[in-house]
Amino acid sequence: MSRVWDVPVDDSTRVRDVRVAAEEASACAGLAPHRTATAALVATELATNLSRHADGGRVLINLVERGYDAGRRLSVQLVSLDHGPGIPDVAEAMRDGYTTAASLGAGLGTCKRIANDFDLHSAPGRGTVAVARIDHDPVARGARPTVPRVGGVNVPLGRAEHSGDAWGRVCEGDRLTLLLADGLGHGAKAADASTTAVRHLPGVAHRPPAEILRELGRSLRPTRGAAVAVAQLDLASGQVHFAGIGNIGARLRTAGRWRPLLSQPGIVGAQAPASVPVQREPWHDDSLLVLHSDGLPARWPVPDDAALAGRDPGLVAAVVLRDAGSAARPVGDDTCVVVLGGGSARAQV
Repeated sequence: MSRVWDVPVDDSTRVRDVRVAAEEASACAGLAPHRTATAALVATELATNLSRHADGGRVLINLVERGYDAGRRLSVQLVSLDHGPGIPDVAEAMRDGYTTAASLGAGLGTCKRIANDFDLHSAPGRGTVAVARIDHDPVARGARPTVPRVGGVNVPLGRAEHSGDAWGRVCEGDRLTLLLADGLGHGAKAADASTTAVRHLPGVAHRPPAEILRELGRSLRPTRGAAVAVAQLDLASGQVHFAGIGNIGARLRTAGRWRPLLSQPGIVGAQAPASVPVQREPWHDDSLLVLHSDGLPARWPVPDDAALAGRDPGLVAAVVLRDAGSAARPVGDDTCVVVLGGGSARAQV
């Protein structure tokens, strides 16, 4: 199931809670003690910055799959979000060795060096978002495949342990298949439905999106069902194919313009339509695809900040999540945002 740690950081006393959550997540991912210590250090620095400089915020911790083959393992992803004043000098804050008082002396620059992935975005008056991932190994062994980048962030309703949303992806040659599922309702049964969809994706990812949805319908019949969307990127043809059933939102930026991709009413595994149309759109190096569950408001601001171009897709997903709400307006449902970035770059997630 989609285990999530959602820790509010209202004051300095919550820094310890974030560190403990990072250690729990590391245990769930099977990280060795030295990598657990790295996750705890990064978590402490992020939480300390929230407490001291942002008037509070939150740290989300997800377990994410790394790699694209059968040997992929879980890693710990830490996401720090706030609606604070922003960082006046990001370059200085990211300088290795720069730190704030009362921190462990690590600094954001050191966090970037010891984490397998680290990215940060800050805007005056909007706040700061940072994303870090801790793998089993300090340095990736061997070359990573050159594939389009994918990243996401998953938030449970009411800070529950499990989210009813889940996402997954499979990359085979020039084809990448991305899936987002929102289990009907909330809680463990919703999580069972969404994770069932993700678990069965590798066995059907070679099929077109509409057929994938049909096959997943059979797999989800023992569950309460889910809203599911599938986006399949074919690099050889330069096209992305999309099909969805239920309340999964999608927006595609291609050739500098945003347009919605539409899902059909229904529930995969319960009340799916007899046929599902497939949208086919061109894909360019600067294209960006955002999938999200219905926990995100229908009218969320698209990430048109030029500073986000080419950034870690998990960071873009976190910015979308942060900017769609506020500290005073919590989400009303499990919420998952997944971003497929344009072009080919070294795999992030």
